[in-house]
Amino acid sequence: MTPQPRPSDATPSPARYIMIGGFLGAGKTTAVSRLAQHLRARGDRVGLITNDQGSHLVDTAMLASRGFPVEEIAGGCFCCRFNSLTEAARKLSEATRPEVFVAEPVGSCTDLVATVTYPLRRLYGDRFTIAPLSVLIDPVRALRLFGLEPGGRFTEKVAYIYRKQLEEADLLVINKVDLLEAPRREALLRRLGEEFPGKKILEISAREGTGLEAWFNEITSGTQSVHPSMSVDYDVYAEGEALLGWLNATLRLRSPEPFDGNQVLRDFAAGIQGRLAPDGVEIAHLKMTLDAEDGLGDLAVLNLVRSDYIAELSQSASEPMGAAELVVNLRAEGAPGLLEAAVREAAARLPAPIQSVTEHLEHFRPGRPVPTHRIP
Repeated sequence: MTPQPRPSDATPSPARYIMIGGFLGAGKTTAVSRLAQHLRARGDRVGLITNDQGSHLVDTAMLASRGFPVEEIAGGCFCCRFNSLTEAARKLSEATRPEVFVAEPVGSCTDLVATVTYPLRRLYGDRFTIAPLSVLIDPVRALRLFGLEPGGRFTEKVAYIYRKQLEEADLLVINKVDLLEAPRREALLRRLGEEFPGKKILEISAREGTGLEAWFNEITSGTQSVHPSMSVDYDVYAEGEALLGWLNATLRLRSPEPFDGNQVLRDFAAGIQGRLAPDGVEIAHLKMTLDAEDGLGDLAVLNLVRSDYIAELSQSASEPMGAAELVVNLRAEGAPGLLEAAVREAAARLPAPIQSVTEHLEHFRPGRPVPTHRIP
């Protein structure tokens, strides 16, 4: 009689790979967190992979604070760090054996199908099933980019990246629909249908929980179809990325008197806005965390997604702080030196008796994207 394999000897089923793209400020991290909570609630083991051009990510800290296993890939997009992506999946597999991987690429990255999901399918098709690529859309940013509403917008070469992200999506997911009344939603839906005919469009609010079930069904059960990759002018793509300034900073705050960490984040964001506004710098996304040093895991998280918008706390600190770590991720269409000046001035204007020490600060423009693989 042939012995039956023990469960530990059986070939594991392929893990599901879900990638959630979208431009800076589209709400990807909130959506990833919602999806991870959904997967965990239904009994799936999930591993998250974050990605950035720099290091010290707010996204990683926020997701880890909610109890999810997270691997961070810094120094370039998934397309240019493909081997790091597969290594991150290996590390997560060794630690927690995820049944679902959820990956959040850099918000200024495009051509993900040809450089990430198609190579995964060809090289590691026995390990992964690939979900349809979702690209999240900030509706206010989209209305401005398509000329449907006035307001701050990016220059044409940055807008080229934005449009290419939408072009390659399997699912166009309008996020933050709670911000739009019916006529504005209808105008955006109509324009997306005209610009990208035949694409499936979903409407959600990751923050409010609206429309998530239909979207989750699409990405947990559907499989990405195979079709010719879109054409991309890598010269324009590189020039668009080079127009963006990138800043990551870590500051240590201390005070002999407890302070309101939530208000400190709001004031810091307002200081950055005020410093950049006269130079016409359009903020793509400002994300900050303030983590109390008392070891209780009291983490405040702030987001600002446009220059003329009001910064919002997506996670609040429950108690006053005496010492904390402030992490700043700022992306904007402007010179990196201006971003540094804005952050340093905001730090200098912290109210007494709070004192700050900058432990880490990097600012740069992204280099030319050079994919590890590209399958047409």
